[in-house]
Amino acid sequence: HLELVQSGGGLVQPGGSLNLSCAAAPGFFMDPYAIAWFRQAPGKEREAVSCIDITGDRPNYKDSVKGRFTISRDNAKGTVYLQMNDLKPEDTATYYCAAKGSTRFCVYYEMQYWGEGTLVAVSS
Repeated sequence: HLELVQSGGGLVQPGGSLNLSCAAAPGFFMDPYAIAWFRQAPGKEREAVSCIDITGDRPNYKDSVKGRFTISRDNAKGTVYLQMNDLKPEDTATYYCAAKGSTRFCVYYEMQYWGEGTLVAVSS
């Protein structure tokens, strides 16, 4: 079992940056889980953004964020980060982190545990 606690997010102007965090709650360990970030804009379906394998060596990015977002993990701190640069209005959404066990690889399906979501708003 894993509980995820998200932080970061907020309102930023186009071209700005934000750093989202997804941490294992006290007493839980993130090491054995692949982690993915998803987002859902108002009136739209949830979409995958980025994921990272259990070692952090093989991140993956969807085309819409490639070159602007960076995913990383610090297993010692039990935290995964999503650094978002050059933000655009179309990045506005609620962002969710999710975890999947029993896999060494970066995945976007059959996620087992979800964070509570954090709102990112990009507007001038």
